[in-house]
Amino acid sequence: MVTPLKGPDTLDREGSDRLVEHVISGGVDAIFILGTTGEGPGLSYRLRKEFVERVCGQVNGRLPVLVGITDTAFSESVALAEVARQHGADAVVAAPPYYFTASQPELKSYFQQLADQISLPLFLYNMPSHTQTHIGVDTVAQLADHEKIIGFKDSSADLIYFQKVVERLAGNPGFTLLCGPEELLIQSLISGGHGGVNGGANMFPHLYVDLYRSWESGGLDRMAELQKRVLEISSAIYTKGDSGAGYLQGLKCALSLLGICEGHLALPWRRFSGDKRERIREALERLESVVTQ
Repeated sequence: MVTPLKGPDTLDREGSDRLVEHVISGGVDAIFILGTTGEGPGLSYRLRKEFVERVCGQVNGRLPVLVGITDTAFSESVALAEVARQHGADAVVAAPPYYFTASQPELKSYFQQLADQISLPLFLYNMPSHTQTHIGVDTVAQLADHEKIIGFKDSSADLIYFQKVVERLAGNPGFTLLCGPEELLIQSLISGGHGGVNGGANMFPHLYVDLYRSWESGGLDRMAELQKRVLEISSAIYTKGDSGAGYLQGLKCALSLLGICEGHLALPWRRFSGDKRERIREALERLESVVTQ
């Protein structure tokens, strides 16, 4: 879920409430806040805490809420995990600390200590393009033995890597394996994954739910049709920016045009305006008629 903002460091509270209701009405199984799409590491600690309280209060136990606690400071990750617990979140999610890269033994020790010091279950989060650190297959398998480490989200976009993780964890059926890139959701399910964490579900939650349900029911023709729509969204909405945050600029612009929340981002990124906003508007007009079929 995105973090709706009224400015670089101001929460769009009404937009947050609308977005929560929008994704719940679309049939999602859980909500993940303060991840990559949620700009977690780019937000002030004050705003992160406010958002955790707002979302958990709005959800009010209707669905599981997962909270991203990724940070360069170990103590801040622990502190945010405690905030998540206090407000009723169900689990936390952490990527490796970024800036300095860590070795695999260091990563294993880091996540073990993190799991030991927090009270909520922990999901590992592999996001090497942003953290510059890759969680190795052996490291994931070893950490999965920790009683409080219950799952793994992979946003590497490396299906061979994901398949190797699935194979290594075959003897641990209670450990959840999730795919980040929505374009690879179907491929990850075929490989043995359990679901996806899809940014596009902020806009069209029912589409991604339908795609997953089609997989469950074995509707291959329907899956192929829905996968095509997912790829159309990716091409039309996520490719209009000039920076590494272009995906998110397009997504937030689309949400503002849909009347769900404002399109602001945390600094240094700016919301789309002018020609780029108009191109997103035109793309949405084309997509809405297709996606809702």
